[in-house]
Amino acid sequence: MATTEERLQILKMIEEGKISAADGADLLRALDRDSRGPAVEPLKGASNPRWFRVRVTDTVSGRHKVNVNIPMGLVNVGIKMGARFAPEVEGVNYNELMEAIRSGQQGKILDITDEEDGERVEIFVE
Repeated sequence: MATTEERLQILKMIEEGKISAADGADLLRALDRDSRGPAVEPLKGASNPRWFRVRVTDTVSGRHKVNVNIPMGLVNVGIKMGARFAPEVEGVNYNELMEAIRSGQQGKILDITDEEDGERVEIFVE
């Protein structure tokens, strides 16, 4: 079952205008699906990744601007939202990113530096 804290976090993002009500509803549905367990059989001998971590670092100061962990059950919705909010990100094929996740790849799956904005974006599956 999704925790109350996770649900409140989604509602707060809607309230602050960070996501639309429709995206929030999708996230809440994904939380419910995640709480019922995995829909596919995990790879033999491999543990299921539990977290999708996104870290954005200021390249000048080295400080983390964003460091967020997303439950794996919400990744599909999160990737779609990320593609919508940052369509200008060059060199990122969102379909390839999802395929890496589905194939069971773990560790760092994306590392991009945006020199113009002075940010480094790293994505991990843990």
